[in-house]
Amino acid sequence: MTTTTNTSIQFEQPAEAVEPRRRILRRRPEDLDTRKTNWWATALIAVCSLTVLIPLYLAVVVALKTPDQLTEGTGFEWPNPVNWANFPEAWQRTNFPQALMNTAIITVGAVAFTLLTSSIVAYAIARNIHRPFFKGVFFYLLAALFIPFPIIMLPLVKQTALLGLDNQAGLIILYTVYGLSLNIFIYTAYIRSIPIELEEAARIDGASTWRVFWSVIFPLLMPMNATVGILTCVWAWNDFIMPLVVLTDPSSRTLTLAQFVFQGQFNTDYTVAFASYLMAMAPLLIVYIFSQRWVISGVTRGSIK
Repeated sequence: MTTTTNTSIQFEQPAEAVEPRRRILRRRPEDLDTRKTNWWATALIAVCSLTVLIPLYLAVVVALKTPDQLTEGTGFEWPNPVNWANFPEAWQRTNFPQALMNTAIITVGAVAFTLLTSSIVAYAIARNIHRPFFKGVFFYLLAALFIPFPIIMLPLVKQTALLGLDNQAGLIILYTVYGLSLNIFIYTAYIRSIPIELEEAARIDGASTWRVFWSVIFPLLMPMNATVGILTCVWAWNDFIMPLVVLTDPSSRTLTLAQFVFQGQFNTDYTVAFASYLMAMAPLLIVYIFSQRWVISGVTRGSIK
């Protein structure tokens, strides 16, 4: 009887080969990043970021000064003493609560209607861009981006007066219509990056076109909705020329129109005016601080196809 003995041979690696592997495993994740920092680009970005703070600092300084303090020095000196009376005076002279409510109604209405209409139209164009009619509509809307507003301002005033739209409702409609071109351009590029297989799966389950849009496509548009919503909000909140030529009732004036009271024929009350500017800027600044991550996410996602 023959007995066969199987001898297992173990191959040992030399210590020189094992030690580098151990050093790699012991490294922290941040040590494995071999990317170099471009200090010139970083310094340039830092300087450009700091330049944005200069006008903001000047606005705060002027709002806290008296007219006599404003005429002294270069204008950048911090006031001593600080004059807080400019803010109550600006609140009273502009009837700030009423103007703030009017601006908020117009802005919220414009954002809501813009998100609904622009997303629906962009979805129809994006999924039928291969058809000549929808392609023509797409380029027709893009061509509207090159039409300056002063060219159509006078006909706009005449039409809104004839149709009875020289009020807040008319402004909401105008912001929705005039923002259609840019918003459709933004939405269309993003919708075309969404896989068509998601819609086909929903249609197989019996979903209609409207059900596909509201249940599948619209939830995926949240980054773009945030981007378009912020752009529309900033535009409607800060716009001056369109409320000036459209609104006829003084009680429905917006913040930008109410602040025009500080512009006199021979002089301008800069200290109270800048206090009013800061109060009008505060709500929009708060909204942007809490929603900036969605705006950045929408921009980055819309650039990847």
